[in-house]
Amino acid sequence: MDSPSRSGVFQSSTDARLEAFAESISFDKRLYRQDIRGSIAHAEMLQNVGLISGDDFTKIRDTLRQIETEIEAGDFPIRLELEDIHMHIESVLIDRIGDVGRKLHTARSRNDQVSTDARMWIREQLDHVSALLEELQKAFLGRCEGDFDVILPAYTHLQRAQPVLAPHYWLAYIEKFQRDRDRLADCRRRVNECPLGVAAVAGTTLPIDRQQTAKALDFAGVTANSLDTSSDRDFIIESAFVLSMIASHLSGWAEEWILWSTVEFGFIKMPHQFCTGSSIMPQKVNPDTLELTRGKSARVMGNLQTLMLLVKNLPLAYNRDLQEDKPPLFDSFDTVTAMLELAVPIVAGSELQRQRIASRIEEGYLDATTLMEWLIKKGIPQRTAHHAVGAIVGAAMDKGVPLAELTIDEMRQHAPEVDESILESLGTQNAVSAFVSYGSTAPDEVRQQIKRWQQRLT
Repeated sequence: MDSPSRSGVFQSSTDARLEAFAESISFDKRLYRQDIRGSIAHAEMLQNVGLISGDDFTKIRDTLRQIETEIEAGDFPIRLELEDIHMHIESVLIDRIGDVGRKLHTARSRNDQVSTDARMWIREQLDHVSALLEELQKAFLGRCEGDFDVILPAYTHLQRAQPVLAPHYWLAYIEKFQRDRDRLADCRRRVNECPLGVAAVAGTTLPIDRQQTAKALDFAGVTANSLDTSSDRDFIIESAFVLSMIASHLSGWAEEWILWSTVEFGFIKMPHQFCTGSSIMPQKVNPDTLELTRGKSARVMGNLQTLMLLVKNLPLAYNRDLQEDKPPLFDSFDTVTAMLELAVPIVAGSELQRQRIASRIEEGYLDATTLMEWLIKKGIPQRTAHHAVGAIVGAAMDKGVPLAELTIDEMRQHAPEVDESILESLGTQNAVSAFVSYGSTAPDEVRQQIKRWQQRLT
């Protein structure tokens, strides 16, 4: 039996090789809930405008709900010649209620049908990913109070730069993930427009009510142009972009903590349930979850590239190429969701190695910038102070001591303005306490930021 989408114009059956090549049921079957919900809303609208009877609507609705139950139970037959989940559901509907089932596709096409299903599915997934991001933000926030007394080196060019409070690091990731959540919300706004009723490409001559269907499916409104709607996959590409940004942030975090967990850094110990061992080296505790997070981010970004290339040369309006949008879309959501579900317990359960961090925190002259700014406050031009402190650091390097262990006279050789009060600004603890600007690692400022996020996330 050929697909119901083949009309009487065809003079031969579909080649079996084409059926196998063209099928999408193997991946779009996960849209069955959205397809059934959309079909029920469409049928109710058809009844309300007088295109089908109340009895017809009841039969369609009840049979579709029965089909949904069977799909969920795994009792639903799959046939390649029916191509996709939309034709599978409609075919079974027709088998059971005959001509009444044939009325369901009135004033719609698979073009607007699949776009509606995809938008409803994406809308749910965007909300789920946003909720997982919030949980990750809370995991970082939950570390802030307990880690407040820990000073870490901040890096630029992967070289020690300045000292920061550990919660300043955690707040940085909270900010990144909030931007991701903001992008998800903005993307959702454009996703949340209902395509149902634009039909194949030009609309319909039948007296439908698109606004009613949109309201029934919780859309904010309807799409405005049938040609654009039939071809539009911007909402899928934008979703993939937002997921790529999330994956990038997760990959950067994973790389940082992979480094921090090495013997060379020794900053952090991760929960062993998220690490693996070696088949030959019994001492190994490998951060495989983080390595896979870093690796799988490439898949998510690759999916975005696939989608961009998929649509770049397509003329208006619908083309069958667009069937290929689902695998990369589904994979990106699945991958980012899995990454986030693992990131939350890793962040919550990892331990900073306080003694190791404290034993090396004075290495790298993290207080050099604070010394320079002390000189600036004495009236020395920034470039002059910058040069002088470089010379002072060089002297400390020659002696193999931190800045605070140089004598005042040794520092005065390069900056005559130095006096005993400089000692109050040297050393990482003093350097951290010297910060005052909004958004800095100043202890009072960090406490305010923690309080702000506590209020926002609870």
